Amino acid sequence: MNKVQQLLQSKAFTKKINDRAGLVFLYIVLIALSFVFLFPILSMLSQSFMTVEDIVAPDILWVPSNFSVNNFKVAILVMDYWNALINSIWVSGLFAIVQTSVSALTGYAFARYNFRGKRLLFTMLILSFILPVQLLTTAHQIIFSTLGDVLGMSFYGSLLPQMIMLIFGQGINSAILIIIFQSFFQKIPKDLYEAANIDGANTMQIFWHITVKISLAIMFVVFLFSFVWNWNEDFVTNIFLADGVDLLTGKLGQFQTLFGQSAGGNDRISEAFESAATILSIAPLLLIYIFTQRQFVEGIESVGITGQ
Repeated sequence: MNKVQQLLQSKAFTKKINDRAGLVFLYIVLIALSFVFLFPILSMLSQSFMTVEDIVAPDILWVPSNFSVNNFKVAILVMDYWNALINSIWVSGLFAIVQTSVSALTGYAFARYNFRGKRLLFTMLILSFILPVQLLTTAHQIIFSTLGDVLGMSFYGSLLPQMIMLIFGQGINSAILIIIFQSFFQKIPKDLYEAANIDGANTMQIFWHITVKISLAIMFVVFLFSFVWNWNEDFVTNIFLADGVDLLTGKLGQFQTLFGQSAGGNDRISEAFESAATILSIAPLLLIYIFTQRQFVEGIESVGITGQ
């Protein structure tokens, strides 16, 4: 018995050692990944509080000798920050509302109904996600240019082209949002819809009073995804909207160009002002995440987006 007990104890000890080693390895990997993601933010945050003397000093890398908010003041003036911030909020919010609504309706149609051409349309939806944005944007440019010639108007310099793309499910990452809605709506018991049909509810009444009310958590998650993606999107916006509305992403690009010229080739000084401008640009998104973190996590859990 003693030998058996010793053998069991040795196996248990070995298993315990292996578990501990695996846990240590996991923490090392997570810390390394965290460093990769956090390093750029921490570097920008450090530079944004540096004075000109700290920036050019070779012995100061991370902690400023004197904290200064002058870089932020300059960035606010150069970017016309408050005006650009308000514009970015209402434009991103408007796009997010439209994209969430269209994605929900489209996902509901794919989840609830069988119709001719359903597989073809879903395949095209997947392809729209796989194809590069640049390729799709080229096609959109041709369409809007031709349509503008026919109607005798220009679609450039306004929100109209992007709104049209959103309505037709061609917004930034719309395919992902539609698939998220479709997956969630398929989990709703059909008995609820059948009971509503018996009570005489039409399609939109069923969608609004049953599907939407059950799906508030996922709609909140999708809205946040859409808001952040539209906030950060600049490729399509620079092509169609251009200078029609001053947004933070556009101002940030102009800021980099302006200070690249005015800094006299001193990249270190330019980087400090650019870092402050970048921090100001992402600060609203960080605040949104801080105040909606609990609802966002609960929504993710209810949707089942686990990465598995």
